[in-house]
Amino acid sequence: MAEDKSKRDSIGLNAKEGQTNNGFVQNEDILETDLDPSSPVVGPQHNTVDILGPGEPDVKDVRPYAGMPKEVLFQFSGQACYRIPREVFFWLTVASVLVLIAATIAIIAISPKCLDWWQAGPMYQIYPRSFRDSNKDGDGDLKGIQDKLDYITTLNIKTVWITSFYKSSLKDFRHGVEDFREIDPIFGTMKDFENLVAAIHDKGLKLIIDFIPNHTSDKHAWFQWSRNRTGKYTDYYIWHDCNHENGTTIPPNNWLSVYGNSSWHFDEVRKQCYFHQFMKEQPDLNFRNPDVQEEIKEIIQFWLSKGVDGFSFDALPFLLEAKHLRDEAQVNKTQIPDMVTHYSQLHHDFTTTQVGMHDIVRSFRQTMNQYSREPGRYRFMGTEAHGESITKTMVYYGLPFIQEADFPFNSYLSKLDKPSGNSVSEVITSWMENMPEGKWPNWMTGGPDSVRLTSRLGEKYVNIMNMLVFTLPGTPITYYGEEIGMRNILAANLNETYDAGTLFSKSPMQWDNSSNAGFSEGNHTWLPTSSDYHTVNVDVQKTQPRSALKLYQELSLLHANELLLGRGWFCYLGNYNHSIMYTRELDGINRIFLMVLNFGESSVLNLKEMISNIPTRVRIRLSTNSAYGGREVDTHAVTLASGEGLILEYNTRNLLHRQTAFKERCFVSNQACYSSVLNILYSLC
Repeated sequence: MAEDKSKRDSIGLNAKEGQTNNGFVQNEDILETDLDPSSPVVGPQHNTVDILGPGEPDVKDVRPYAGMPKEVLFQFSGQACYRIPREVFFWLTVASVLVLIAATIAIIAISPKCLDWWQAGPMYQIYPRSFRDSNKDGDGDLKGIQDKLDYITTLNIKTVWITSFYKSSLKDFRHGVEDFREIDPIFGTMKDFENLVAAIHDKGLKLIIDFIPNHTSDKHAWFQWSRNRTGKYTDYYIWHDCNHENGTTIPPNNWLSVYGNSSWHFDEVRKQCYFHQFMKEQPDLNFRNPDVQEEIKEIIQFWLSKGVDGFSFDALPFLLEAKHLRDEAQVNKTQIPDMVTHYSQLHHDFTTTQVGMHDIVRSFRQTMNQYSREPGRYRFMGTEAHGESITKTMVYYGLPFIQEADFPFNSYLSKLDKPSGNSVSEVITSWMENMPEGKWPNWMTGGPDSVRLTSRLGEKYVNIMNMLVFTLPGTPITYYGEEIGMRNILAANLNETYDAGTLFSKSPMQWDNSSNAGFSEGNHTWLPTSSDYHTVNVDVQKTQPRSALKLYQELSLLHANELLLGRGWFCYLGNYNHSIMYTRELDGINRIFLMVLNFGESSVLNLKEMISNIPTRVRIRLSTNSAYGGREVDTHAVTLASGEGLILEYNTRNLLHRQTAFKERCFVSNQACYSSVLNILYSLC
């Protein structure tokens, strides 16, 4: 016991003999040796620090050393020269963390909402039967689209929009769908579609597809069951008793089909008339039946689960009809009723945009929102409402607290049939002035059912129209081939049943000057290629510095990289001699883009008279005539050729949207300001 006590005393605190500093022990085994004072000293000795008396240790004359015990360490740490720096560093750390948290919260609070993918870049609309044939059968297909995704990325496209590819007996109308869950064999298989979706997403692109819920084909299984009064399908369509004698049908009322003549057709199986707003092969679904609405919801869910990023819903105004079946009023009341056979001869107050129609559209939005909860996977909803007035079109944006479409597609520029600054000006101001506050605009120059841009306005207006849609606020939308200036074909000889008027703008995409314009390696194509494909094609234009394709790529790149175009104010200056002018500007950036687009004859404009603070000389950032890029022009006399467009750039602190003279002509969807110091956008302008 005495030996054990002696060992403990050698490493413990002893008021008389001091404390051993074990930090300098050379060998731990020494602690196990006999440390009796009477024993001879063998081996290395321990350095010691005397602690005087039984009270507090006196460290006045002792310097800190490595391995000091905690009792001594505490004595040093309590000294002011050590304590104060430590406390200062601690509170600085706490303050820094709090400042970082506060700054993060503040930045989040003042930051504007980020642009979503459908706002950040252009959409590219593809008619799949005419884009690229991968299997030499003369029909474009889904694999063909996949083969050309690299080309689409060179256009700086963000979204691929594919028109209807559902199984259908009416291949061109796209509306007569036999099965909403099947790919038409012309376009490939469901596996081809799944591969295309994966490839599109791998390229960083998004995919939206067409969906026409208003009607089906008369060959659809639902219609076959309905005409035979099978279970719940009995009322999936709109049936009504009608008189049918000697091959003549007396319909329930005077309602007309969009394509003319009565919208009622007698069915020999059910012995009743069914209602069709379009062709008799396209019977309207009964959306007053909850089972029909549930079927459509499940179809939407089916394609969203396949990875589709959004839909373009077409023919929505026709979803509901009045239940009372009263006759619609004639436009010309003196006309003999039996002679009223054209759709335009009636006021369609009972067959379009009925009460409850927008509730159905909102239910589509709610279904899509269920798939938008995952970060980065917002599902886009667009609506096509051809023929609607601007006021009715704007209703598709929804209400302030009730979401509907992200935007209704703006096809008004697609309807311009002659170059006119007045017409272009009217389209722009009409949309911007009627659009609900905070909503997002969009601009289309063509589509499957529109005459191509070159054929409508002329070749020299292709570049200026592309410049227009890329510099206006909102999302530009391009129909395939418009980027190279494709024109309508002159004739379409087909053995199938088509409305020939819809075909001329659907000719095969012109890729190169080889056989069939590089669209197909087969012996024939479903439609003839345009006669100008030897000079108007992708391969030729990508090597020409002044081609339509080159300008399109430059415009899309400018749109992607310039905050002024993506987030800036739009100030419309007016229309002067068919030359429209507008600016794009952003608070915090002391620079303005001024667009001057001439839709009339050659003219000279004095910009100094229109904008008092504009510099005498401004730089041409981009021109439809590429030779002018980077030059400067005198703002007292800017010469514009017919069909020429300029993007001018100049520095100023006096932005137009702050000036009283222009304030009423300036618009912004999501207001933001730019801080050059922090390189961020903020919303508290």
